[in-house]
Amino acid sequence: MQAITIPEYGGPEVLTWATVPDPAPGPGEVLVEVAATAVNRADLMQRQGHYPPPPGASPYPGLECAGTVRALGSGVTGWQVGDEVCALLSGGGYAELVAVPAGQLLPVPAGLSAVEATALPEAACTVWSNVGRLAHLSAGETLLVHGGASGIGTHAIQVGLALGARVLCTAGSPAKLERCRELGATLAVNHREDDFVARTRELGGADVILDVIGAKYLARNVDALATGGRLVVIGLQGGTRAELDLGALMARRATIVATTLRSRPAEEKAEIVAAVQQRVWPWVAAGEVRPVVDRVLPITAAAEAHRVVAASEHVGKVVLSLR
Repeated sequence: MQAITIPEYGGPEVLTWATVPDPAPGPGEVLVEVAATAVNRADLMQRQGHYPPPPGASPYPGLECAGTVRALGSGVTGWQVGDEVCALLSGGGYAELVAVPAGQLLPVPAGLSAVEATALPEAACTVWSNVGRLAHLSAGETLLVHGGASGIGTHAIQVGLALGARVLCTAGSPAKLERCRELGATLAVNHREDDFVARTRELGGADVILDVIGAKYLARNVDALATGGRLVVIGLQGGTRAELDLGALMARRATIVATTLRSRPAEEKAEIVAAVQQRVWPWVAAGEVRPVVDRVLPITAAAEAHRVVAASEHVGKVVLSLR
């Protein structure tokens, strides 16, 4: 098969479309012929040498895909050759074939193309495992989403609304702010020009904050929390180390948690995927939650896709097509 390889770490130009050995599905795995994959910031970090795949994962980038089941490993039930699927991956989406643990497969929602479906697994599993399962966002609460125009952000806005919450967000341009409002955000704050803490406090504070920035926003996020608020850190774009005022945290009786998804054991990922199918997929079927695809590029243009994501020129997902 062919795949996007990383012969050496560096800029987007190191991504190379090359012939590599075909994967074979092991016990409990399914072989998927990839029709499309989506670009995540983790792919950029892997290309730069900062985020290696977990042990046993494919060496090729790509944390989600959509395609067709081509073969079943031993012990697999519930799936058949020819099924149209999308999948949460530990790596390998930028390839013509990928072997996936059966528990990380999802059916392509009715009415969605492979291009649309591939934009869902990583965002859906990240958002639901953190906002739904960990932070227990409830109807009537307020959710603040940083990076509201990103793939994670556009999905989180919609999930928050589906749960009956009020959703606030930050983004970096007027066009992105407007897109977030179109998705249903009550308040969209330009983080380059305005103070999201003050604007959030005006509305009573945030019960849940989904944060991709990390250290740079830590103190300000605590200030933006409502009493009993939950700060969930899922990204470190703003660094890994910051000083925390425990007094401010205690005064709000607040909680801070930090999570990753890629390195979790297959059993945990399977539980998250099952929960997404049970809770999020009905919203997708009903049109309450939809994938947001900014642009579609051929897999051989992976370098350009990485440049777009690095420059934050997109809203939602940048998708790579293999068909």
